[in-house]
Amino acid sequence: RSCMRTIVSATLGVVLFACSASPSGLPPNPTASAPTRPAEDAAARHAAAKEEVARLREAAEKNATLAVWGGPYGGVPPWSGLKAEAFPAAFGAGLALMLAEVDVIATNPEPATFDNTVAALEDAGRHQDRAETLFAVLTANLNTPDVQAVDREWSPKIAEARDKIVFNGPLFARLAAVYEGRASLDAEKKRLVERTYDAFVRAGAKLDDTQKKRLGEINQELAVAFTDFGNKVLADENTWVVLEKKEELAGLSDSLKAAYAAAAKERGLEGKWVVTNTCSSVDPFLSSSSRRDLREKVWRAFKSRGDNGGANDTNATIAKIVKLRAERAKLLGYASHAHWRMSDTMAKDPAKARELMMKVWPAAVARVKEEVADMKPLLAKDAGKAAAFEPWDYLYYADKVRKKKYDLDQAEIKPYFELDNMIAGAFFMAEQLYGLTFHEITGTVPVFFEGVRVWEVKDKASGKHVGLFYGDYFARANKRSGAWATYYRGHETFTGAERTPLVSNNNNFVKGAKGEPVLISLDDAQTLFHEFGHALHGLLSEVSYPGLAVTPRDFVEYPSQVHEMWVLTRPILDRFAKHAKTGKPMPQALVDKIVKSSTFNQGYATVEYLSAAIVDMELHTLADGVVDPDAFEREAMKKIGAPTEVVMRHRLPQFNHLFTSDSYSAGYYSYLWSEVMDADTRDAFTSAGNVFDKTTADKMRKFILAPGNSTDRAEAYRQFRGRDPDVAALLRKRGFPTGG
Repeated sequence: RSCMRTIVSATLGVVLFACSASPSGLPPNPTASAPTRPAEDAAARHAAAKEEVARLREAAEKNATLAVWGGPYGGVPPWSGLKAEAFPAAFGAGLALMLAEVDVIATNPEPATFDNTVAALEDAGRHQDRAETLFAVLTANLNTPDVQAVDREWSPKIAEARDKIVFNGPLFARLAAVYEGRASLDAEKKRLVERTYDAFVRAGAKLDDTQKKRLGEINQELAVAFTDFGNKVLADENTWVVLEKKEELAGLSDSLKAAYAAAAKERGLEGKWVVTNTCSSVDPFLSSSSRRDLREKVWRAFKSRGDNGGANDTNATIAKIVKLRAERAKLLGYASHAHWRMSDTMAKDPAKARELMMKVWPAAVARVKEEVADMKPLLAKDAGKAAAFEPWDYLYYADKVRKKKYDLDQAEIKPYFELDNMIAGAFFMAEQLYGLTFHEITGTVPVFFEGVRVWEVKDKASGKHVGLFYGDYFARANKRSGAWATYYRGHETFTGAERTPLVSNNNNFVKGAKGEPVLISLDDAQTLFHEFGHALHGLLSEVSYPGLAVTPRDFVEYPSQVHEMWVLTRPILDRFAKHAKTGKPMPQALVDKIVKSSTFNQGYATVEYLSAAIVDMELHTLADGVVDPDAFEREAMKKIGAPTEVVMRHRLPQFNHLFTSDSYSAGYYSYLWSEVMDADTRDAFTSAGNVFDKTTADKMRKFILAPGNSTDRAEAYRQFRGRDPDVAALLRKRGFPTGG
């Protein structure tokens, strides 16, 4: 993640690493219109800038948070002793060094070339990158109040720094010169130049000084608002529902009771049971508790995160973010924030994303009506004919219908999915598909929290080191909810030395009682394989330049989604889906029932997700961005005819995807866009007659995984499949009519 990667990443809305103004007295934002200096003055300034870099770099190497990572495997993150108070000084020094490095490039008196401008930017900012990588892990995994304070102070400074790169006139002039002469470059270099130039323009490089000033103010305000939103939601997620008496456990399995008891003990509530405010804890309760009053209580606590009034209410923060985004888009010449964000995606335009979503939406709504009709008689039997079917009833009665229709009980499935076995199964999948092997080295390299595990990844055929994989699997206080992958270091070769990837998966599984196996649901197992797909995307990268590592938002989920398919394949089940008590693999009869029911409840799953994606798009196509979030959510759901029995997967007040960065804003549709390619890819393996078909896997690695964004992703898919993806495959996967 270099300075060049900084600009590309900023525009794409992913993890950001930036350069900033230096306290050294150097001009903070030189412009292209500065008076022409004699050649000797330019040379002298360039020499002075190089001296400044040498001085600042020497000082930075003495700071453990900034210094080159030592140890084996090309260096590993120095997590040990990581403290929030170390970062202000590190950021100050790192940003100053970054600016000096950029100044060396911008003041170079030689004509601009790919090597002295674009490649030089790729190699700049290493020290600040390392500091921000470490800090990003703290904010996601150990976000204590002292970490939050540092984040709130420094996020606007980093946003300001990012803008000062984009607004640097001489730097952009040099980049523009390389862009104009790009025809002579090879394909990879040409693509890097084009993407970087476009990223600068999308980020405001061509604005006038007044516009740049306002854009900079907007970006800094947004940085603070993103931090505030995340911290408020986290505060509401660090809560739980306490079950006081045994009768409140009605319907729960023994393993679930044990998990809730362990969660209570961890919180000093021994002898009670706790449902934590995370999906892996809430969903099993909603599926199995026969106490309707408690299902409602748990559901409301979970769905009200960020929407409870008081200090942690996020509605005002959302309104501010949406308005600022709309103003920024207008400054940059776009019709809306969605148009700006989507200008560098596969879909390109909000209309295309809407078109895909509305191809699926009517069938999903119709299926929900069918599903509710099947469940209402069961509710009437339990709660009386007058009882209205509520969202907290859906998972519970869906499970009963599943048992009746398919003779399938979720409690029957769960004992086969033991966490350690599923981790091993994911590794086996990687070995069969891509020839990777995983060798645990936990205890030999530092980790950021006790219990994080580490594996060295090797190429099976050659024994060559590929990278490291870190696994952080359990929920805890101050860790954000959900599941995600992080790249601590990406693959690159352009400096002449290969840098190998360091990647992690982070989940929020609930620990079982001490000494008991950790059992996860089928959905959790698929989530584990999904995040592992992201990790494989990083481990298999053959990208030369960091600036070509980031794929479009509506492509990046595709490789992760397709890897979910292997959970229920016979080779994985036979070796790893072994019953926690009997040790026997999942019988085919049970697998057949799961497969037969695979499209069951797809109305719920699709409406839950798609309503969130549609509301996201509607929100971010508002031209003025003026919005009351609660009212907008209600009205948008009513406008699209959303069934009242299903609520958005992420309601706006807790929608971290949208409001902790620009990352998924106007981009939540991307899961569906990616799923079209995912479903079509599953068909490719199925048609080959072998779930580990080598020819298909080799093509997937060559065209989809290894190149990063060094080639156009739509063309890459055509190279992989020989055609564009077929949306009918998605409809078949979800069990909806394909229209012939």
